[in-house]
Amino acid sequence: MASRVENYLAHLDRLSSGVEPRFLPIASTHEGIKDVTVMAYRNLPDDLATALTYGLSLAHHPDWRHGRPELCLSVRSDDERWAWALGHLAERLRGSCPFSYGNTINFGERISPDSPLTAFVVYAPAVVDRDDCRIDVSIAGHEGHDIIHVVGMYPIHEVVRQYIAAHDLKSFWDPDWDPYDFTRLAAV
Repeated sequence: MASRVENYLAHLDRLSSGVEPRFLPIASTHEGIKDVTVMAYRNLPDDLATALTYGLSLAHHPDWRHGRPELCLSVRSDDERWAWALGHLAERLRGSCPFSYGNTINFGERISPDSPLTAFVVYAPAVVDRDDCRIDVSIAGHEGHDIIHVVGMYPIHEVVRQYIAAHDLKSFWDPDWDPYDFTRLAAV
């Protein structure tokens, strides 16, 4: 019988066509909750580095009623700091941030020395099909009881984070900006 994490990894293996990720462990600072692990993929898809977390969904949050999130980030960069930042956000904020669409998170510093971006916004992941964002990780015989929702994390400028917090995500989201470009100018 497959475990929760085995079901999740099997889903990621199917999505990546078996490409082996690099596993980046983030030690837990939450008593009684296991570590966070980031699965970091290079050139998946195409020229993007994509990272997904596992361990955020081990925590509880009152807003999580129909499943629990895990995070997905894709950038056009070889700098593994992006994947590490994603893992640290998941570990540090699990249980306190709902990671709902439109949530903004101030990282507090540049995520990478090559980028001016210091914050994130949560939205649907651009590199995972909608149908593949809902993952049933229930053990056999309990299907539908343990659901993970993959949510996208998009690095943004601090001024954009403030704009979204003051207005809403819908007023910011523009299909003309490149969410994978970590050197882009602020869109507001």
